[in-house]
Amino acid sequence: MLPLNRLHSFIKQHALFLAADRVLLAVSGGRDSVLMVHLFKACSFDFGIAHCNFNLRAEDAAADELFTSELAAELNVPFFSTSFDTQDYASDHHISIQMAARELRYQWLEEIRNDFGFQYIALAHHQNDTMETMLLNLIRGTGIAGMHGILPKKNKLIRPLLFLTRDEIDEILGQAAIAYRDDSSNQSTKYARNKIRLDIIPILKELNPRLEHTFEANRKRFAELEILLDQRIAEIQQKLFRKVSDDEYEIDLSALQELSPLSTILYGLFHPFGFTETVLNDLARSWRGLPGKLFESSTHQLILDRNRIILSKKRASEPTNISIEPDTKLINWNKQSFGSKIVPAGEFQMRRDGQIAQLDLGMLQFPLSLRVWRNGDHFHPLGMKGIKKLSDFFIEQKLPLNRKRNIGILENKNGDIIWIAGFRIDDRYKITGNTKKVFIFEQFF
Repeated sequence: MLPLNRLHSFIKQHALFLAADRVLLAVSGGRDSVLMVHLFKACSFDFGIAHCNFNLRAEDAAADELFTSELAAELNVPFFSTSFDTQDYASDHHISIQMAARELRYQWLEEIRNDFGFQYIALAHHQNDTMETMLLNLIRGTGIAGMHGILPKKNKLIRPLLFLTRDEIDEILGQAAIAYRDDSSNQSTKYARNKIRLDIIPILKELNPRLEHTFEANRKRFAELEILLDQRIAEIQQKLFRKVSDDEYEIDLSALQELSPLSTILYGLFHPFGFTETVLNDLARSWRGLPGKLFESSTHQLILDRNRIILSKKRASEPTNISIEPDTKLINWNKQSFGSKIVPAGEFQMRRDGQIAQLDLGMLQFPLSLRVWRNGDHFHPLGMKGIKKLSDFFIEQKLPLNRKRNIGILENKNGDIIWIAGFRIDDRYKITGNTKKVFIFEQFF
C-alpha cells in the first residue's frame, strides 16, 4: 500500500508545494525516483518526468532512458530527456565525474523548469541519503551547516521522499509490484558515498538497528541549532557592523575580540562574504599587530585598522588614470565626480576646505592626471616646509588602507603631486599675489 497520507503530511509540514503547482520529477529509472513517480500519480499531482543520460554505462544507460520514457508514456505525463558528454565536461572543468554529472543535471533541470512552466524540481532523496551525507561531511570536516543533512526544500528544489528509509522504499515497491531499473554502479565501492553505504553503515547498524531514525532525529536537532546560531550571528552583525556605504562596513575590533566562541562567530559573520576558516584564523592571530594588514576572499577584503575592521567589496579593477586638459569640465573617476574651470584671479572666492583645489594656472603643465596613490608618492603640504610622504600624511590623517585607495591624486605633467583630493593642495601651487588666473578643481558628492 502506498504511503499517501504520510506523503501529504510531509508535503504540508515542510510547505514543499501547493496542489495547483506543476512539479518536474528528476527520474533516473531507479527504485527511489520510480516510487516518487507512482506516488505523485496516485495523488493526482500535476507533474512531468525529466531523465538525464550521462553516457557512463553504455547499454545500461540507454535501457534506463527507454524504461523512463515508457513509464512517462504509460502514465500520460510530459517527458523530457537529454544526453551529456559527462567525461569531457569533467575533464574540461577539472572536476570529478560525480561533480560533473551533478552540475550538468541541475543546470538542465532548471532550464526545463523555466522553459516549461514548472514551479519546482523534485528529487528522490530519502533518509539514508541524508545519513550518508552527514557521515561524508563529518569525515571530510564540517561546521554545523554540514550536519543538517539534505534539506526537504531549498529554493526550487524539493525532496518529498525524505520521510522514508531505503528499507521502507524496498518494502513498498515489493508490495505494490512496481518495476524499476537497478544501477550496477551503486555496488561499486570506488565512490566514497557507496563505500559508506555498503561497508560502513552495515557495521554501524549492528550497534544501532534503528540508525536511520537516530540520524533523522539528530538531523532535526542540528537544523534547529543552526537556526539558533544564525539568529545569534544576525544579532551580532546588526550590533557590530556599521554600514559606511553600499559596499563597505566598519566593525568595532575590541567588541569583536570579546565575543565567544570566537572562531565560530567569526566564521558565521564573514563566511557569507567568501572568507575561509584559514583566512579568518589568520585574521584573529593578526589583530593585535600593526594596523593595515589586508585579508581577501574572491569578492571582498578585510582591512585591520587601529580599532576597527573594515569590510568592503573588491573592485573589479583599479581606477584608470584620467587626463585633464584646460577645457575639461566634468570628470568621473572611481565612482566620484570632479569638475574644473578657469577664472581670473580677481573673480574667485577663496575656500579652504579640502573638497576644492584652487591652483595657480601659470604653474600648471597640461595634461594633468587624476590617479590613485602609489608607494613613494610625496608632496609639499600647504602651509608646511619640506616634503612629506603621502603614506606618512595618510597615517597622520588616520586613514585606513581602503580609503587611501579611493583618494584621487592630482598630478602635474612634470610629475609633481598638486592636490590630495579631499585634503590638501601642494604649497608650491598655491595662489599668490602674482597669480593671474586660477584653475579650480572641485570634488562633488
